Amino acid sequence: MKKRLPFDILYEDRDLVTIDKPCGLLATHTHLATRAARLAQTTAENLVDEYLRKGQAKASRRAFLVHRLDRETSGVMIFAKSEALADEMRDRWNAITEKTYLARVEGTLESNEGVFESYLRDDPKTMKVSSVGNPKDGKLARTEWRRLSVEAGTTLVEVKLKSGRKNQIRVHFAEAGHPIVGDVKYGGMKASRLYLHAWKLKLSFPREIEFLSPPAPHGFR
Repeated sequence: MKKRLPFDILYEDRDLVTIDKPCGLLATHTHLATRAARLAQTTAENLVDEYLRKGQAKASRRAFLVHRLDRETSGVMIFAKSEALADEMRDRWNAITEKTYLARVEGTLESNEGVFESYLRDDPKTMKVSSVGNPKDGKLARTEWRRLSVEAGTTLVEVKLKSGRKNQIRVHFAEAGHPIVGDVKYGGMKASRLYLHAWKLKLSFPREIEFLSPPAPHGFR
């Protein structure tokens, strides 16, 4: 019996599979010791693998990770159907994509729009990312945002990434004093979920196409 996927397939062709990843689902395996343990873990990557193999465990078809979304982030996520294409897309990722997110952040953002730019460093001891003053110690990250609405002491924003650093949106808003609702890791209030959603992804390679994960009327499912 074919397993029901816990997400929608937004698009599929000979090269790509694009899914609408739900909040709470790992994109790929955590650092597990054995291959068997990694394959047994419930991840978007493993589930797309099973979908492509259509229940045939020994089939050669498989999904190759192109990019990641945090476990608690929902929305558009792309997989390649060949390792060569995945490698090329990863190498050119920022150049071939336009990434748009929705986020609900704490407090009221007074300006209609703005930009956060800093050098980000991942600290393996704290497992957190932060901005650093010395460019040699981090990687440049630029986050452009636009205010959409204000509701109950929070602001809904549209966010466009000009880079793709780990936890970039979460860190930039937290450091600005407006952590994402539900982002306890970076100082946000507890909530039913992390209010961050990968809304749109425009791709220019291997062909021009835009993927959309429609949010609920209030911005999140």
